[in-house]
Amino acid sequence: MIVDLLIKSNSMNRQKTLHRFSKSFYIWQMIYLCLGGFFCFWVSRQGLLDHEITNFWFDPISHSFPLENNYWLELINHKILKYFVITIAVTLLLVGIVKRRVDFIITAILIGLGSAAVGILKSTSQHSCPWDLVEYGGRAIEYPLLSSANYFNNPGHCFPGGHASGGFSLMALFFLFYPKDRKLAFMMLGAAIVLGQIMGFGQIVRGAHFLSHNLWSCWWVWLTQVSAYGLFSSLLPHSYHQKIIDWCSASVRRRRAKA
Repeated sequence: MIVDLLIKSNSMNRQKTLHRFSKSFYIWQMIYLCLGGFFCFWVSRQGLLDHEITNFWFDPISHSFPLENNYWLELINHKILKYFVITIAVTLLLVGIVKRRVDFIITAILIGLGSAAVGILKSTSQHSCPWDLVEYGGRAIEYPLLSSANYFNNPGHCFPGGHASGGFSLMALFFLFYPKDRKLAFMMLGAAIVLGQIMGFGQIVRGAHFLSHNLWSCWWVWLTQVSAYGLFSSLLPHSYHQKIIDWCSASVRRRRAKA
């Protein structure tokens, strides 16, 4: 559906350059990110909201999360929605290569970069998932954000929320639609945030993440995508935009030759 909106539009000419936002756009994004960062930091440090929400889904009698292994949560939230995001990214990349649309290709790259940034942070984090914490039946010790880490029995690798980043990564569609339809661009931005929160909430009820994990995931994805788009559109010469298309096309041809 997302790709169809552009395919059926009147602007399907080959786009060799990216839309350039004004400096004020990036200044405002940094202001929003600073304010959002302060809010996320407050939620993480005080911890009350995290635990109030998580406690609702925790059964103190069995000392477990009843929905941890729920079949429908695993199928719909953890598989179908994840593959939905992957399908959009791959489709954008392929259509961009075929139609020689650098904006499609960069959007697909931004989707991947957003999730990758969160994945890297998560893989190096010492913060554990709720179901691994002592108060929720595990053995790990919780510690506030930016305080001294407790490495004893801490499995870690749970911050920021990795699964939610998939939904949030579709915020990259904002950059794709903005030059053509600003209202639609903001709708896509809002829809991606809602999708990310839905995917993150599915993990909260399973005991896999706190709310703050998902809020930080959204923050890191948007920071990554705004920074990367600014780099691609402003700092790289326009000639590189065409080289990106040529490189992607050559990669596809090499894969076909090997198949």
